[in-house]
Order: sequence, then C-alpha cells, then structure tokens
Amino acid sequence: MYQPDSETLITDKIRKIQLDRLRNTIRHIRDSNSDYHERVGGVDPEEIRDLDDLADLPFLTKEDLRNEYPYNLICVGMEDIVRMHMSSGTTGTPIINPFTRSDVDQWREIMARCLATAGVGKNDVIQITPSFGLFNGGFGFHYGADTLGAFIIPIGAGRTSLQLQFFRDLKTTALGAIASYPLRLMEVAREQGFDWNDTELKVGILGAEIWSDEMRSRIEAEMGIKTFDIIGMTESGGIGMGIDCEAQEGIHVWEDHYLIEIVDPDTGAVMPDGEMGEMTVTTLTREALPLIRLRTSDITAVVSRDPCSCGRTHLRVERITGRTDDMIKVKGVNFYPKQVEALLLGIEGVGMDYLIKIDRVAGRDSLKIAVEVDDPENDRLAEKLNRILLDYLSVGADIELLSIGEIERSPGKAVRVQDTR
Repeated sequence: MYQPDSETLITDKIRKIQLDRLRNTIRHIRDSNSDYHERVGGVDPEEIRDLDDLADLPFLTKEDLRNEYPYNLICVGMEDIVRMHMSSGTTGTPIINPFTRSDVDQWREIMARCLATAGVGKNDVIQITPSFGLFNGGFGFHYGADTLGAFIIPIGAGRTSLQLQFFRDLKTTALGAIASYPLRLMEVAREQGFDWNDTELKVGILGAEIWSDEMRSRIEAEMGIKTFDIIGMTESGGIGMGIDCEAQEGIHVWEDHYLIEIVDPDTGAVMPDGEMGEMTVTTLTREALPLIRLRTSDITAVVSRDPCSCGRTHLRVERITGRTDDMIKVKGVNFYPKQVEALLLGIEGVGMDYLIKIDRVAGRDSLKIAVEVDDPENDRLAEKLNRILLDYLSVGADIELLSIGEIERSPGKAVRVQDTR
C-alpha cells in the first residue's frame, strides 16, 4: 500500500472524515462562489449533521458543467490555477476541469494509491500508453508513477510496433492503457510473431472504457498479466478515483477523497447497497472545481462496505456495467454493449472486436452485430450467437461474421455502437 494508514481506516473514522470534509467543501463553495452555492441548494455547512443529509441536496449534471463553460463554477482565483484537462467524451461545448497545485497533489496521491494497489512500486518500469493532452489519462499515470519513483516510459498513444519493442527491450513491467488497447497490442503481436514470454510485463492497469470479465480473461491469458480496472473522470479530478485489487471483488473507491452514492436513474432516490443504479460523486478534497452530487451516468452498485481480503477498508463498487446514456433500446428491449460483449467473448472462435449496428428500416428497428471470428464461413456459429442473444437479452440480431481485422480500428476508445436511426 502507498498509504496504509489511510487505506485501512475503520469505517467510523472514514465517515467522520467524510462528514468533516463535506462540510469544508460546502463552506469553500459558499465562501468563494455564491452562484455555485445557490446551485447546490444554498445549504450551510452547519446544516449537514450527518452524511444522510447529502441526499437532500440537488444533483449536479455534466450538462450543468457544460453550460457554465469555461470558469463560472470555479472556486479559486485564476492566479491559483496551474493546469486544466477536458472531458474526452464531450462534443460541442467542452467540460473543463481546472486544477490548483493542491488538486494536482491530490491527483498524485490517489494515483499512487491505485498503482500501488496494482503492485507497482519504485522498482517497476511503467509504460504509459494513454495520450498526454487534454485527455487526463497519460498525465494521471505519470503523476502516480512519479510519486512512487517508478521508471516511466511516456510513449503515449499509438505506435504499436514500438510499444511492443519497448516492452521487450526496456523491460517494461507495468502497462497503463485504455481498456481496449491491449486488443490492438495482441493483434499486432500475433502478426509480428511477438512472444509475450520475452517480456517482463506483469500487470495492466486499464480504464476509460467499460470492459467485461470475458475481455479481462482473454487479455490476461494471452499477455500473461494480471489486469486491474481503474476508474475516474476528468470532472472528478481525473483517473484514479478507485481501482480493484488482487482479489478482484469490486473496485475500491478512496472514500477520504470521494463520497459515492448509487441512485435510481429515473427518480434520483438513493439505492440500497447491492442494487444497481447510477453513481454520483461528491468530491471532498478538490479546490478549483469541487463537486456536489455529480451524476456520472455510470451504472454500478455497492458490493461491500466490509474490509477486503487485501486489507483495504474503503467501500467497493461493482465494475461499471454501462452508462445511462449508452443504454441501447431496440424493439422495446433495453441492454448495454457490455452485455453483448460478455456473451460474444464467451464463445470459442469469436475474436475480440465487434460492432453493434442499429438502423430503422420501414419504420422498424433493425439490429445487426458484426463480429470478427476465426472462421467467417461458419453459419452454425452465426446461428449460435443469435440464439444466445435471444436467450439472454430477449432480442435477436442479424449476425455478420467477419475475418479478424475487418472491423476498422479506432485510434482512441473503441467504437462499439453505430446507431443511425
């Protein structure tokens, strides 16, 4: 552990820290930005008597952040801002998150915790493949690795052949990447006859996308590594809000920095532990852009508030199942791309890449799933895949079998859905 005293706090101590820091955050907003204070309900810190009172405050949405572009919600003077990042998923008006020096230090701390949870330390060589730019991923990995004293290879995105060369020649032990990039690494490795046994790679810390247990199993088996699912977003201060541990029994969220709720996406009511809903995030240690009950659109559930077998005591949530804004509704049936991925990758002979194509033909929804397979002439496989979709999702699809490599590769996050309705 990077900070064992903080990562193993007893529950009562965590809740006291959260309450104190929640009050301080509201006080900070009140004293620095009156308009923002009114937006979060105009509540005074003394009115927050326990953490349950948080549920009485209004939600903040990403649209709210977008509407206040660029700096209307900041809670510090411009002279205190040292950098910014922009949400990678926005179109049109961007969402900008400014950072003070303290915010950068907070980012360093949580990322160092995450990397240490994945087993990374000062004797490791970490290859950072997310881009270094407005997207926060590359810098987040850099700050965490720098804090731990690890050897950093800041290669950034793309240049896959060089990535493989560096794995071997520079003796990389840890990989930081968006979740779909290992698929491209594995594909090029097969084309070039690259042997993963010739590397010292041990772990992959993967995030920025929703990925299934089936994908995890395939990556771990082919690359010979242990993978860790890391979460976070630009709005909350970047990657590093939480990560799963060796036990892979839920993602630890650093509760001394973030207060998590799971709410009903439709009603906003707080859900009981164990029930799926939308995650909201309240930041407890951010200065420039503190957040109160930001609706993230991420669908998850609280797994446990009990201590984990790894020794950490912060609550664990399920790996992200989907997003409220990427739920697909076809022929009256709702499902998430991750559910399709889990079904496809569980079948022998199916490759790693697929594309869900939705259209409207003669006033009716049409669903086609293009999937790369070892044998695209295998009609029985197409029938099997369609049957599995019907059995598990209650929706049939026209299955298009393609040869490995036929689906266009995206230079960034993988494109899984093409909806032209």
